[in-house]
Amino acid sequence: MLALVFPPSFTWFTARYYAPALGFLMFAVGVNSSEKDFIEAFKRPAAIFAGYVGQFVVKPILGYIFGTISVSVFGLPTPIGAGIMLVSCVSGAQLSNYATFLTDPPLAPLSIVMTSLSTATAVFVTPLLSLLLIGKRLPVDVKGMVSSILQIVVVPIAAGLLLNRFFPRICNAIRPFLPPLSVLVTACCVGAPLAINIESVMSPFGLTILLLIITFHLSAFVAGYVVTGLAFAEAHDVKALQRTLSYETGMQSSLLALALANRFFQDPLVSVPPAISTVIMSLMGFFLVMLWAKKSE
Repeated sequence: MLALVFPPSFTWFTARYYAPALGFLMFAVGVNSSEKDFIEAFKRPAAIFAGYVGQFVVKPILGYIFGTISVSVFGLPTPIGAGIMLVSCVSGAQLSNYATFLTDPPLAPLSIVMTSLSTATAVFVTPLLSLLLIGKRLPVDVKGMVSSILQIVVVPIAAGLLLNRFFPRICNAIRPFLPPLSVLVTACCVGAPLAINIESVMSPFGLTILLLIITFHLSAFVAGYVVTGLAFAEAHDVKALQRTLSYETGMQSSLLALALANRFFQDPLVSVPPAISTVIMSLMGFFLVMLWAKKSE
C-alpha cells in the first residue's frame, strides 16, 4: 500500500540491491538448515523433476494460453501477449525458496534445489521457449546467470550452513533477529517493483493486464498444488510438498523477464506484463504464506 500511495518510499531500492537482499534471505535459510537437509532433498528426484516440469512445461503452456487470450479475446496489442509469454519462459524465483521456508522449513532445501536447477538450465531453456512461443531468439548471459546463482544462492546458503555447523552459539545469538529483518527485506523486494513500475500498472491497459496476470499466476499456483497432490498422493508429507510445488510453479523470476523485455524487444509494451507480474507474483505468494503458515501451525 505504501508503494502505491508514496512510491518514493521504495524507489531507492533499485535492481542493484536485489542480489544482496535475496542473498540475505538465503543466508537465513542456511542458518536454520543443515547439510543433511540438502542431502535428503537430493534423495527425492521425482519431486525435483516434478518441480522442473511445473516450471518449464506447465507454466509456459499457461503463458501461451493467456498470452493468446490477451490478444484474441481482449484485443490487447500483440506485444502485451508476447510479454505474458515471456514471463512464463523464465526460471523460478528465489523468493519461492523463502516462501517454502516460512511455511514448511524441512522442504526449503528441496525448493532451493528446484529453483537452482531451473535457474542453471534457463540459459538454454528460456531462449528455446521464447523462440517457440514468441518466435524471437533471446541470447542469455551464461556467465552472468552462473554468477547470479553463486552470489544469490550458493555462497549465502553455504555461509549459513557453515556458521550453523561450526559456530552454533553465534547462530543462536542472531536467529531472533533474522525473522524481522527478513520481513523488512521481503517488503522491499515486493514494494520496490510496484513503486518503480507504477506507470505500467496505471497504464491504459493496466487493469486488463493486471487481471490476466493475476489469473495466470493463480492458475500456475493451483496447477502446481493439484498436480502434485495427484502425483504424490502416497507421500508422507504430501501437503507440504503440494505447497512447495505450488510456490515453485506460481512464482518465477519476473525481474529476469523484465530485463529481457527491456533489452531485446523494441516495443516498450512487452515490458508491461513482466513489470506487473513482479508485483503480483510476490503478493500472491506471500498471501499464500500467511494462509498456509496458519494451517501448518
